[in-house]
Amino acid sequence: MAGLVNDFLSHARIAVVGVSREPKGHGANSVYRRLRSHGYSVFAVNPSASSVEGDVCYRDLASIPSTVDGVILGTGPARAEAIVRECHMLGIKRVWMHRGPVPGSVSPTAVRYCADNGIAVIAGGCPLMYAPTSDLGHRCMRWFLERSGSVPRNV
Repeated sequence: MAGLVNDFLSHARIAVVGVSREPKGHGANSVYRRLRSHGYSVFAVNPSASSVEGDVCYRDLASIPSTVDGVILGTGPARAEAIVRECHMLGIKRVWMHRGPVPGSVSPTAVRYCADNGIAVIAGGCPLMYAPTSDLGHRCMRWFLERSGSVPRNV
C-alpha cells in the first residue's frame, strides 16, 4: 500500500463530511460505518443534521471536540474548497476526497489549495478500497477504477 493511504488510515480520529440522515445509497455513510466498525474514532459532519447513524453529528469541523487526524469528503466538489480551507484553519493535515465510479468530491481547486498549504490530499478513491477497511468488492472496484483512471494509482 502506498504512502498517503497508509499515513491516512494509520490515524484514529477521522471526520467524515457529508454523511446523510438518510444513509441508503450514500457513500459517506458507508465509509463512516466501516471506519467505526474497525475501531476508528469517527465524527459525522453535516450542517443540517444533529445525529447520523445513531451518533452525534457536528455542524462543521470546528464543532468537533479536539482535533481530528484526517477528513474524508463525501460532499459534492462544489463544497470541497470551503472544507479544505477549514481544515487548514484548524491545522488538519490530511484530506481524502472520496471518488468511486462517479465524480465524487474531487475539486481541482481544492486539490491545489491543499498542495499550496501543506495538506496531504488523496484526490479520489475510497478508504474502503484499501486495507485495513477494505472488502473484496471494493478491492475489485479499486483494481478496475485504477486502470480506467477514475482513482489515483499511486497514493
